[in-house]
Amino acid sequence: MDATSKLPKLFPGLDPATYPRHGLHAPERDWPETNCYLDVWIELLHAAGLPPEACLGYSVTQDFEGDQFTFFKVPLEDLETLYGIRVTELAIYDRVENHVAEQLGRGRATLVEVDSFFLPDTQGTSYREDHGKTTIAVNRLDVEGRSMDYFHGLGLHRLQGDDFDGIFQRAAHQRDFAFLPYTEFAKFPERHANQPGLGETALALLSRHLARRPAANPVCAFAEVLPGKVAAVAEREFGFFHLFAFNTARQLGANFELFSSHLAWLSAEGAGDFTAEQRAAKAISECCKAVQFQLARAVARRKFDTLGPALQPAVEAWDALMAGLDAKVGKAAAPAA
Repeated sequence: MDATSKLPKLFPGLDPATYPRHGLHAPERDWPETNCYLDVWIELLHAAGLPPEACLGYSVTQDFEGDQFTFFKVPLEDLETLYGIRVTELAIYDRVENHVAEQLGRGRATLVEVDSFFLPDTQGTSYREDHGKTTIAVNRLDVEGRSMDYFHGLGLHRLQGDDFDGIFQRAAHQRDFAFLPYTEFAKFPERHANQPGLGETALALLSRHLARRPAANPVCAFAEVLPGKVAAVAEREFGFFHLFAFNTARQLGANFELFSSHLAWLSAEGAGDFTAEQRAAKAISECCKAVQFQLARAVARRKFDTLGPALQPAVEAWDALMAGLDAKVGKAAAPAA
């Protein structure tokens, strides 16, 4: 037995060099990457042999918040209801890597907020270029060897050496006052297997989430203010445009592409025929992808009047999607405030 086999690992059989990413991260999708938190959960569930498509019913609740679309995150109670996975905050009072090692040894996942500056998988964007907050989940940790395998973005990756020191604020990257990141840990059930009736459970959750959806069409609300917002963005430094686009068109499009996949999974599970609704959700995604390119052109040309009308297909698709879901799923009673 070699030394590495004794290191704490969440899923011992996985290697970044051969890890097969989940289909929700396939390169041919409109939005292969969604956001850091959900991307981690997609791959954690995949690694555990569980279908991540089952937990995406919450996507129907996304709203336009005035300056952004809701940053979509799978509700922790849905993870427990569907898969028996219990997630809670991990109190950090020691070195972060010590906590990670302890939880890995207990068979638990740790989700840690880190600086993307030290993540090799962000090569070409943040890696060794920009500092930014993102979430990873640790699969293997070797403190002595300064090496770690972690879930992030499109799959499973490895970092080592100075990147390891940077992530955990060690050696040359040590600070006088250590930054204590927000960290969660997930307790998986003893058996990593699909539960009987998972489709029916997911459908019940979708009904509850449908009752919590925005009262008015959020895509319409966004379309009404988009020209003015982009005109203001055009006056800012160019890097600000990417932040605006990520938190608006990208978040909206990625959210509903995932919801389209959720509806396709429900149909395949025999929980109903959601073919029309799946197409409507995908239409929102495709429209947002086209509009994101138009945003860049509008900023370059300083012409913004066509942006609102460009979202009209997504506006109509959202209305059709909700009408279809109301007819086929129905609204559950909204929970008391």
